Amino acid sequence: MTSHPPRTSHPPRRLLSCALASCLLLGAAPAFAQSTSATIRGQVMVDSAPAAQAQITATNLATGLSRSVQSTASGGYSLAGLPPGTYRLDVEAGGKRSSQNITVQVGQTATLDLGVGGVAETAAGGTATTLDTVQVVASPVETRTSEVATYITRKQIEALPQGTRNFLAFADTVPGMQFTQDAAGNTKLRSGAQGSSGINVYIDGVGQKGYTLPGGVGGQDSTRGNPFPQSAIGEYKVITSNYKAEFDQISSAAVVAATRSGSNEFEGSFFWDRTSTDWRTATPAEEKAGGKKVPSKEEQYGVSFGGPIVQDRLNFFVAYEAKEYSTPKTVSLGAQGRYDLADIPADIRDQIGPAASPFTQDMYFGKLTWTPDDRNLVELSAQVRKEDERIGVGDQNTAQRATINHNEVNRYDLRWQYSADTWLNDAHLTYEDLSWAPQPTFDGNGYILNISQPTATDRLNLGTIINTGASPNNQDKGQKGWSIQNDFTFTGWQNHTVKMGVKYKAVDVNAVERNYSNPQFYYDLATGIDQPYRVEFATGDPGTSGGFTTSANKQFGVYIQDDWEVNEHLTVNYGVRWDYETTPNYEDFVTPAALANDIRNYPNFQNADWNPDDYLSTGKNRDAFKGAWQPRLGFSYDLNADQRHVIFGGAGRAYDRNLFDYLQIETNRTSFGRYNFYFTDADGLCRRPGNDCVAWDPGYLNPGALDQLAATVDLPREWWLNNNDLKVPYSDQFSLGMRNAFELGAQTWYSEVTLSYVRSHDGITARLGNRRPDGSFLPPGGTWGTPWGFDPPFGRIVLLDNMYETKTKSVLLKLDKPFNAASRWGATVAYTYTRGRQNTNADGWIDMFEYPNTGYYGWLPARGVPEHRLVSTGIWDAGWGVTLSGKLTLESTKYRNATNCLPGWDDCFIDPYQPNGSIGYKRFDLAASKEWDTGTSLKLRVRADLLNVFDWTNWDGYDDWYGGPNEPNVNFGRHQDGIVGGTRTFKLSFGLDW
Repeated sequence: MTSHPPRTSHPPRRLLSCALASCLLLGAAPAFAQSTSATIRGQVMVDSAPAAQAQITATNLATGLSRSVQSTASGGYSLAGLPPGTYRLDVEAGGKRSSQNITVQVGQTATLDLGVGGVAETAAGGTATTLDTVQVVASPVETRTSEVATYITRKQIEALPQGTRNFLAFADTVPGMQFTQDAAGNTKLRSGAQGSSGINVYIDGVGQKGYTLPGGVGGQDSTRGNPFPQSAIGEYKVITSNYKAEFDQISSAAVVAATRSGSNEFEGSFFWDRTSTDWRTATPAEEKAGGKKVPSKEEQYGVSFGGPIVQDRLNFFVAYEAKEYSTPKTVSLGAQGRYDLADIPADIRDQIGPAASPFTQDMYFGKLTWTPDDRNLVELSAQVRKEDERIGVGDQNTAQRATINHNEVNRYDLRWQYSADTWLNDAHLTYEDLSWAPQPTFDGNGYILNISQPTATDRLNLGTIINTGASPNNQDKGQKGWSIQNDFTFTGWQNHTVKMGVKYKAVDVNAVERNYSNPQFYYDLATGIDQPYRVEFATGDPGTSGGFTTSANKQFGVYIQDDWEVNEHLTVNYGVRWDYETTPNYEDFVTPAALANDIRNYPNFQNADWNPDDYLSTGKNRDAFKGAWQPRLGFSYDLNADQRHVIFGGAGRAYDRNLFDYLQIETNRTSFGRYNFYFTDADGLCRRPGNDCVAWDPGYLNPGALDQLAATVDLPREWWLNNNDLKVPYSDQFSLGMRNAFELGAQTWYSEVTLSYVRSHDGITARLGNRRPDGSFLPPGGTWGTPWGFDPPFGRIVLLDNMYETKTKSVLLKLDKPFNAASRWGATVAYTYTRGRQNTNADGWIDMFEYPNTGYYGWLPARGVPEHRLVSTGIWDAGWGVTLSGKLTLESTKYRNATNCLPGWDDCFIDPYQPNGSIGYKRFDLAASKEWDTGTSLKLRVRADLLNVFDWTNWDGYDDWYGGPNEPNVNFGRHQDGIVGGTRTFKLSFGLDW
């Protein structure tokens, strides 16, 4: 066993202070400081004694990039800032040399102890003392780390079967992660019970966080598109817990990816893959409609190319990828079993059945890499993404009601990395411009057909039958701005690696929200369809921005962390970060004086459980949140100091941010009034307790008629009020686990078991502010009954607070045999047990309108989180250029939170249930590829993917209505026709490499 030198007990304080000062002067980070660089460290020993002043040089075999350091008096060395790849490690001591190749992964810390000894023949025929062969302690799986992390290799990205070229799909193989694709084809990545917004993805150290919309990654809200060209991703790491202080704007999992760079050889690749109608089996809805399949198509193609401009000094890499989809959808009638199908108008019935939803995407990536010497690395990269898709089709939405969504992402990054003997500085200057703009296909009126059931005083809505006509969707939201960040790493303190960073970002977040500029008229089949009973519409207020909202936000963050190798067994990671963000749109907002006066004086609010003054803003009673202190602590204990049996764990706090899409609604409603107006039914019933309905006039269907009505009549509207003391969502994370490396046959396997607990706090919720005349939310003696009909004369009130919480208890099991050329195969097994809970009934958005606050919900099963999940993959190089791979995914049935009104209309409650079947989702995919060497530099590839081999059906929606008093719903728990995961599909790919 290699001995270790004594540890020093105190840092060189003067040098450390200078390092911190230089870090603060060099700048700040917006793109959010997570390094993708690897580190090789260890000791050089001569006859069991430290080799001082040994020269260690790492040279990237593909690009020529090199880093050199000298060992310390104790023989220690650290080569930081290495882009992932294969390096030749040259060691020189006393005029003698030795070399060894080593491959390091993204963000990996590899430990290599180098020994000197032995006698070898020189080139002149004599003998000389040389360095022994380097003993590579680092493995394809990093074991000595406190992070709960998994690597996704380039081999897995290239070989494993997949239906979309979204590189995040491979994170699905990591315990605790879910990559989901809903019935609309939209993709999301989430971890534990938290939603996708808690994720952050770092590409080449630049955070891809979306500040306005949900989804975690900018541009990933409600889209089938990919966040980045897969051909440009080299490899990545997924960290589900115990990340270090350098990570910010995150509350669940981090994805750390490194892009490809051009090498010293000209290399290129082209691919094209396709599937179509004839290459898939029919969906259940198509079979129900007689077996005729809706024409569908999925086509993806692209090219990448890279090489040298100046050998060993300047390289380039470019990539382009495109997608063209036409996805089958199913338009069906809702609330079935509650009406006679013959009563549905013929023109509506004609819109039922299969439909299509097209999508196109173009993605570009370019990168220049300049290494003027072995100290400096300069990179300039650009990312452009453009897509158009038709959304909002399927289920109860007809093709006529579709929305056209334009989605665009532009990011540019200039990076300068300087490496010295004992420190590394990494600076980024970044600019971004993102836009997400769903627009209606045409302007006009929307048509919503419902079915109701009479009660003693009202009519109970039993569900929506169909939505058709013009879409109410009219938005343009995004972010635009620049950022500067700087990360400084100091390795001159014996057995410590100190990293510190600072960031600054100036970003304009914007939200054009003019939803319901196309009025939506509601009809009730039970009372006749000659006139609507309700209309929802919106119009701009004179003298205001008319629904255009923006905020010039400023973000600042600073952190410091230390990785301390206490001895050959124990490593401790500790650090702290602090983040701060100003949102002028929230902080400077002034509640209109008339509205503030109405709210304070409204009798129903006098005895309410909320205080109006907690929500009415003067422009001076709101401040940016300053409490985002985030301590983080982790450890790993190597039992035998050989990286084969390691106990690890940690605890930490991580703050995310409040999405602007939620905060801006308060301002939006004061400039673009949204109205919910009721007409007297044909049978004379007014569906509002205040009995303030008006007679129906067919003229209201004419364009502009409702705008004139809003301008001349003091109609009630919807007002949103933000709490004056909004905080920022965060999570507390705890984990404890053990990793093992063991031999099975002739192969090395790696196992990991982790116990994890994550508790998130202060998530944004939207609750109804309306109250009954006595100030109560619920009816007298009742436990259910949202006071929708008790709108004040000036309009409905919605309150925004920090009430949403989740808690996740998980057992994470991982078994991994990494692929390597010697064995020609690899396999992974990831099992997750999750007990996820949430304190609202929200599913994807922030509404919690059933109760006055979260205390009434208790802890409900987390929406969309299975208790058991198993993902297994395998890759086999069969020889003759043939590669075979497979992926199996199994999930237990997910809980659904349904409404149960069987005890009585005033005693309904949220009653979770699991649909029938112990397995809720199952899918098995296979892929086979063949490569031919043409005898030139050109290679031909053909690949076939068979997705959902056994054509397993995974149902998407269920009837979640238990029923009312004495009327149980006979369809309760019955699945609908929509599915997720697709049917059995064959996909064929062709490619060229040169």
